[in-house]
Amino acid sequence: MPAAHTLTRYAYRAQQAAVRLPLVAAHLGLRPFAARRASVPVPADLKALQLQLRLLLDRDYANAAQGLYPERLLFELPIADYVKQIPALCTEVVRSIRRSKRREVRDLPPGVELGNFPDYFRRNFHWQTDGYFSDRSAAVYDIGVEFLFLGTADVMRRQIVPPVTRYLRARDPDAGPARILDVACGTGSALNQLALAHPNEKYWGVDLSPYYLRHAGRRLGHVRDLSLITENAEQLPLADASFDVVTSVFLFHELPARARRNVLAEMRRVLKPNGLLVIEDAAQLTEASDLRVFLENFSASMNEPFFADYLRDDLGRALTEAGFAVSAEERAFLSKVVTAS
Repeated sequence: MPAAHTLTRYAYRAQQAAVRLPLVAAHLGLRPFAARRASVPVPADLKALQLQLRLLLDRDYANAAQGLYPERLLFELPIADYVKQIPALCTEVVRSIRRSKRREVRDLPPGVELGNFPDYFRRNFHWQTDGYFSDRSAAVYDIGVEFLFLGTADVMRRQIVPPVTRYLRARDPDAGPARILDVACGTGSALNQLALAHPNEKYWGVDLSPYYLRHAGRRLGHVRDLSLITENAEQLPLADASFDVVTSVFLFHELPARARRNVLAEMRRVLKPNGLLVIEDAAQLTEASDLRVFLENFSASMNEPFFADYLRDDLGRALTEAGFAVSAEERAFLSKVVTAS
C-alpha cells in the first residue's frame, strides 16, 4: 500500500477513535439517568455490535480508496462546529431525559399550526425538544444524532453514495446532469455528501419540516443547482418519471406501515424507467438478528412508535411489492442500504 494511503488510513482511524471514545464515556456516564432499557446486552451482543462497527469503518475507508466518494468525506465531520454546540447539546440531553421520564411524547412548541402535518409527525421523536418544529431543534439535530450513534451517523449516511456513483458512471455522458431527489432530506446531511461527491448534478430535497429545510438551505449554499420543497412525501408535487436517482435516509422507521407504502408508491412514480432508488434506514431483524437487543432497545426507549413494526416489515420485500426490482441489500452497522430500480 502506498505511503500516502497508509497515512490516510491511520489519520482516519485516529479521528474515529478520538470522536468515539469520549462519546462512549458520555453514554456510560448517562446510563443511570436514562430510561430503562428493555434488555441488557450480553458479551455476545457487544461483540456483534463491535464487529459491525469495524466492518462499517473498513467499508467506509475502502469506498474512498476505490474512488466511490472523495477521501475528504472521511474527514468531513465538522468537529469544530460540534465543539461550539456542546453546551446546547448538554442542555438538550437533560431536556430529553426529563421528557422521557415524564413520557411527554407530544411536548411541541405553542403557536405551530400542527393541523398542517400528519398525526404521526406530531411528536418528539427521540424525545428531542420541539420535535421537528423549531429552528432550535434543527440546529442541534446533527450533533444530537452523532451523539446518539457514537459518531457514526455520517459514516452510515454516506453509504448511499457508492451506488449513486456507480449509476452515474454507467450513465450516458451526453444525457446532461442527473436529477437527484432526496426524500425527507432533513438538515441536508445526505444531500451534502452526495453533492460533495457529485457537484455537477441537479439536486432536490423534500421534507415536512420547514425549520429543517431552512437549516438545509444554509448548509447547502455550496450546491450549484438545488431546490428544496416543504411537502409530505406521501404526495410529492413532482412530475411522473422526472428523476434519475431517488434517495432517502432514515425516514421509513418513523412512518406507520400505510405511510411507508404511500411513500414507496410516490418514489416509484417520480423515478424514471431504469432510474436508481437508494434507501438507507435502520437494520431489520431479517438480516440483523445479531443486533436484536440494540434495535429493540432503541424501539422501546427512544419514542419511536413505529419502529417495532418497521423492524419486522422487511424493506426489500416492501420495495418488491411496490414494483421495484431490488438489486442489493447491504448492512452498514446499525443501518442497511437497499438499492433498486
